[in-house]
Amino acid sequence: MFAKAFRVKSNTAIKGSDRRKLRADVTAAFPTLGTDQVSELVPGKEELNIVKLYAHRGDAVIVYVSGGNPILFELEKNLYPTVYTLWSYPDLLPTFTTWPLVLEKLVGGADLMLPGLVVPPAGLPQVQKGDLCAIALVGNRAPVAIGVAAMSTSEMLTSGLKGRGFSVLHTYQDHLWRSGDKSSPPSVAPLALDPPDLSDKKGSSYADPALQGDMRHLALEGVEEENGEVQQMHGKKTPSEASEDSSIGGLNSDPTDSKTLQEQMDELLQRCFLHALKCRVKKADLPLLTSTFLGSHMFSCCPEGRQLDIKKSSYKKLSKFLQQMQQEQIIQVKELSKGVESIVAVDWKHPRITSFVTLEPVQEDSREQPYHPPDIKPLYCVPASMTLLFQESGHKKGSVLEGGEVRTIIINYAKKNDLVDADNKNLVKLDPILCDCILEKSEQHTDMKLPWDSLLTRCLEKLQPAYQVTFPGQEPIVKKGKICPIDITLAQRASNKKVTVVRNLEAYGLDPWTVAAILQQRCQASTTVTPAPGAKDSLQVQIQGNQVHHLGRLLLEEYHLPRKHIQGLEKAPKPGKKK
Repeated sequence: MFAKAFRVKSNTAIKGSDRRKLRADVTAAFPTLGTDQVSELVPGKEELNIVKLYAHRGDAVIVYVSGGNPILFELEKNLYPTVYTLWSYPDLLPTFTTWPLVLEKLVGGADLMLPGLVVPPAGLPQVQKGDLCAIALVGNRAPVAIGVAAMSTSEMLTSGLKGRGFSVLHTYQDHLWRSGDKSSPPSVAPLALDPPDLSDKKGSSYADPALQGDMRHLALEGVEEENGEVQQMHGKKTPSEASEDSSIGGLNSDPTDSKTLQEQMDELLQRCFLHALKCRVKKADLPLLTSTFLGSHMFSCCPEGRQLDIKKSSYKKLSKFLQQMQQEQIIQVKELSKGVESIVAVDWKHPRITSFVTLEPVQEDSREQPYHPPDIKPLYCVPASMTLLFQESGHKKGSVLEGGEVRTIIINYAKKNDLVDADNKNLVKLDPILCDCILEKSEQHTDMKLPWDSLLTRCLEKLQPAYQVTFPGQEPIVKKGKICPIDITLAQRASNKKVTVVRNLEAYGLDPWTVAAILQQRCQASTTVTPAPGAKDSLQVQIQGNQVHHLGRLLLEEYHLPRKHIQGLEKAPKPGKKK
């Protein structure tokens, strides 16, 4: 969760009532802690801050900071300890042990897979699916990560220690740890029943099969997030299996192979690209969002046991790779809406496609990645008429600000220029600059004072609208103006039949062709995708009949788009009426 940098929304000192509530929450969440330990963790008088932040995937997280270190974090009303806290209370959670080699993968965002577990002589701790657990390294009981068990202990053993064991939330060396004093794990002696540290091989007589063999052949699997897609990483297999399949991360690690890992990834990328065009994509699928092409088609064409990772290729980005394919005249890519590219044409007679032969089986369990709505944040742009008001804070015409930043700038300006009314602190006197910026011409001849809320509201109204849209796994895109909502309308055709029309799907990362196919199946009605009138390079979906109800369920309940970004939902047929 904290493998990448997060964005801090606020950092405030905790109130007395919140401090007492936090103590009660800690006591309920971790009943093994005694009263003295809870008081030690959540001190009564020492400084304690509440930091609200957004993780890189958009999760809203509350972090509690004491003495400069994050001690607890809250996600979806669940409380979790950080590694700093676990170092003080190493027995707070059931602890599982893994190898030091695995830590690097966990820090990078991987989950802990069961083949990477070290099984002690006394067996694994008893946990149920969903239980919070700590993860330590061989030879030191100080936890280096926390995660949620993906299955119970009995299920782990039944599976033969195969598959994903723990969804990792936080690790030593991740960005949450870096927000503290960056101290290293203390040395906590293993319990008597823990396995010995195999770095000292003279004293090692433990013969559990799970620990035998060269550590270089550790069966390590991880889940890594790249380009907004969840991909599987496969490490080397056991020595007996290595002779049959010596692939790491989807690349051939055979030392006799003269190609570099980057060259091998380039080859795999082009193979998946050609395979997808030849066997997956049809003419009716075009135009096709490039993100959909990657997630739904290219990844599913990756041969079993290999991993497609564009960042490890020479292209680094999908857009750069597709530009190269366009230069070779295999495809044509166009930006149908600002910042969103689509494949609009494919030359299926191109020699590279016609000569491509599928040699390897395709993964059977490949599935299209689920849609995640973009994060849309309103912003404000400084116009020429307000530059004098904002230049003191270092901003100029065209500067883009968040609402909170505008508020802070206005408050600081009023205080710095002694504009707060001495008799009524809720009123602000308007100097010539404020008058020119926020008052109408008819108001500028009077000595005016405005309440704080009225002053701030007027300032925001005078600023030009803008917004920031962030799609999962992509960099934020800032655009001027207001984002157009998804527009649902009903139209009457010449045959006196109603049709439902929906526009602006592309602005929210939705493929009109995909939406049309889903609605055609669910509504059992014909659908068409046509250019949207009056909108350049935009498409609209038409569905026969009044299908606003089905469309609303798809957008709100399955795609989880906020209702405020959809207009026309009130046009759904009333119960009992014909469509």
